[in-house]
Amino acid sequence: MPLALLALAVGAFGIGTTEFVMMGLLPDVADDLGISIPSAGHLVSAYAIGVVIGAPLLAAVTARMSRRKVLIGLMVLFVVGNTLSAFAPDHHSLLAARFLSGLPHGAFFGVGAVVATGLVPAERKARAVSMMFLGLTVANIAGVPAATLVGQNFGWRATFLGVSVIGLVAIASLALVLPRDGSHAPAAGLRSELAALKSLPVWLALGTTVAGFGALFSAYSYITPMLTDSAGYADSSVTLLLALFGVGATIGNLLGGRLADRSMRGTLFGGLVSLVAVLALFPVLMGTAWSAALAVVLLGTAAFVTSSPLLLMVMEKASSAPSLASSANQAAFNLANAGGAWIGGLTLAAGFGTTSPALAGAALAVLGLGVATLAYVVDRRRVTVRVGRVVAGGVPRQVETAARR
Repeated sequence: MPLALLALAVGAFGIGTTEFVMMGLLPDVADDLGISIPSAGHLVSAYAIGVVIGAPLLAAVTARMSRRKVLIGLMVLFVVGNTLSAFAPDHHSLLAARFLSGLPHGAFFGVGAVVATGLVPAERKARAVSMMFLGLTVANIAGVPAATLVGQNFGWRATFLGVSVIGLVAIASLALVLPRDGSHAPAAGLRSELAALKSLPVWLALGTTVAGFGALFSAYSYITPMLTDSAGYADSSVTLLLALFGVGATIGNLLGGRLADRSMRGTLFGGLVSLVAVLALFPVLMGTAWSAALAVVLLGTAAFVTSSPLLLMVMEKASSAPSLASSANQAAFNLANAGGAWIGGLTLAAGFGTTSPALAGAALAVLGLGVATLAYVVDRRRVTVRVGRVVAGGVPRQVETAARR
């Protein structure tokens, strides 16, 4: 694997750390700024809104720029946003800074995925994407716990200064090792980039992302009360258990990358089926301490097996605008975050029990399977029609084999 993938992983590590660390710093931020915990929770939403808006917007407006320069520029914006967060004088300023920090998130992963797949042979594309996302999953193992510890001991502002330093390291790495050749986007205008998103297969792939990762966040958003109320863990043990989720996500990400290079669609279906099974078993697995810890690992593994095939599928369906499409997939991921948490919260509010968000997640995973199946049917019909036209035109039938791949 090229060294440039490591530079992309460093950027992903910084982004993953700043995205998830706010959850652990909410009490410290609320106390320092004199606001309530629910008001501090809006800082999480501000970042997510920044991702949803910035992902397709920045990918579209930078479509004709050098991808190398775009990636470096996005990390510069990331550093600016986190530095402003560290020095924000009040709640409203911090909200604006968190929104700014979220803007480059999706576009970085979107453009980075296109660059990563261009650095390796076709049979290693999924593994290249998984190597970039390795930074995101490792952030959940090491970055977030370490950043939370720094915030609790030296103040939450020190955490964001530390994240800014990670961003500077990523900028230097990208500038040093990202190749100048082959990192330019095709000369496509904004209109042609947006036109690629009109395709039904693209929207079905994005819908699978929303449903599949909505299933994850329906359960993961409420994993702490499940572990403490159902499994009997002490509050002090939750941080370690969340690190176990990061371990599972890392395993799933690497496994999904390898498997998707062999069968992209098979890996996606296998991951979604596994996710349904794990979430459906959550009420049982949360009955004992050891099985609850296992459930956390399995949840991360099953969910992130699907990350590489989903991203590659979106890029494949929008081949004329891969940067925009993969950035839109990151926006879909964050919509899944917000939507899954909301649906899981509804089950708790309805009084269905502590583990009910996991069952709601299982239902969302089944919905994701349904959307993925529909996408498969649509693809098969389009291939059949295309092959029929080719054969009718007198082109050798070997084209049929190539089309079906």
